[in-house]
Amino acid sequence: MPEQVILSVSDLSKSFPGVKALSKVSFDVRPGEIHAVVGENGAGKSTLMKILAGIYLPDEGRIFLDGAQVRLENPLKALHLGISLINQELNIADNITVAENVFMGSERGRFGFTRKEEMRKATREVLDLLDAPFDPGTRAGTLSIAEKQQIEIARALVHNSRIIIMDEPTAALSENETEKLFELVLSLRAKGISIVYISHRINEIYRLADRVTVLRDGSYIGTLEGDQIESELIVKMMVGRSLTDFYQHEVATERTEGFIKVENFADGKKVNGVSFEATAGEILAIAGLVGSGRTEFARLVFGADRKTSGRLVIGGREVQVASPSDAIRQGIAYVPEDRKAQGLFLQMNAHENITMNVIGQTAVAGFLGAGANERITVEAVRKFAIKLASPKSLALSLSGGNQQKLLLARWLQIMPRLLLLDEPTRGVDVGAKSEIYKLMGEIAKQNVAVVLISSELPEVVGVAQRVLVMRGGRIVADLKGADINQETIIAFATGVREPQQLATATVRDPA
Repeated sequence: MPEQVILSVSDLSKSFPGVKALSKVSFDVRPGEIHAVVGENGAGKSTLMKILAGIYLPDEGRIFLDGAQVRLENPLKALHLGISLINQELNIADNITVAENVFMGSERGRFGFTRKEEMRKATREVLDLLDAPFDPGTRAGTLSIAEKQQIEIARALVHNSRIIIMDEPTAALSENETEKLFELVLSLRAKGISIVYISHRINEIYRLADRVTVLRDGSYIGTLEGDQIESELIVKMMVGRSLTDFYQHEVATERTEGFIKVENFADGKKVNGVSFEATAGEILAIAGLVGSGRTEFARLVFGADRKTSGRLVIGGREVQVASPSDAIRQGIAYVPEDRKAQGLFLQMNAHENITMNVIGQTAVAGFLGAGANERITVEAVRKFAIKLASPKSLALSLSGGNQQKLLLARWLQIMPRLLLLDEPTRGVDVGAKSEIYKLMGEIAKQNVAVVLISSELPEVVGVAQRVLVMRGGRIVADLKGADINQETIIAFATGVREPQQLATATVRDPA
């Protein structure tokens, strides 16, 4: 066993009913490194991490810690051996204190009494190491997601963990909180702690990782380090195709000018007089910084929020939208930013989610048209390549990419004329992103105006034929052709670039 390796696994395999999650995977971790593990949803990342954390036992293979073979039969054993897992869904009890959370399940005590002062003191020491801005006696429910994440890290440090596994740690964090987490991760590495880092965000991997291991379809593909860590190669290993193929999609060649007209939309708060035209068959992106009013604008168009002014014209006819049901009747579909809280019915199955918007259309004499609905579901699953065990699978059980495709499938049933997509690839792996981009192109070809709201500038530049930039609740630029690039978008979004500096842009005064 090489001296610089603290943890290694050899030929790990794990199966679940009908699924081979891992197939002879080998992997190792060095002391004081950030080792990223990447792969599409279903690649085996979570299964491998749960084996290392003692949640699953492997069917085959061996695990070595400091050169000695170990059996991680439960999470407590893994924790005692110095391995901690911080899940994307944080394991925090809101109704107890920070210190009680840190020692939850391993409280210090004697003769049946917990030594609370001792726990508070130990918690204070690790919180100081993390520069945490809260006290051990603070009730956990009053803290932010980022601060709760610090509690999880404090728990790992209290147990002298040498290996901390972080699963999608920035998924629910703001940009500022993400930067602070990066600083914390780098400081842990400087203390000699090994970080196993799982993320769908290639830019995070590129920035943090000392090494990157790629899994695909439950198999080990390879490990990159140093100068080998490059976005194009990582993506190619993950999905079997190059990064440039990501954004390739067919779009309509014929467009109807002025198909959608948005005039002077405002809500008196975040949206201040938005006006533009969108054509049938194009993908139009709306870019801007957080707080620019993009999501608020989409909700006004869909009737989810009340507008103070605004006129919407579709196909030359003014339409009235005062509620989402009005929007649906007018052929407006909206895929919200938070698909779990605002889009899907998680406790319903895939079939019910897909047919939700067209149940009334398939009813006969007041009875639900079961046969027609089943045909709709089968066709949608095929067309959108939704991976599920059966149409009866709960939406909750699907991966992020498949949940998003399920939501798209539902909205396409109403045959929309305008499709609003708010961050449609957030939390989705790179393979599913590519499939969603392809679907967007196919939808646009059906004479649909597709409006994409996205914070990922490479996505905006790669997918859109036109880009509107929002700042302060207004459209400040309408970019086309060569003007669609990340630098120009950022310049307008931040106010660095003034309207007259871009001759080809249609710009409105943001003041």
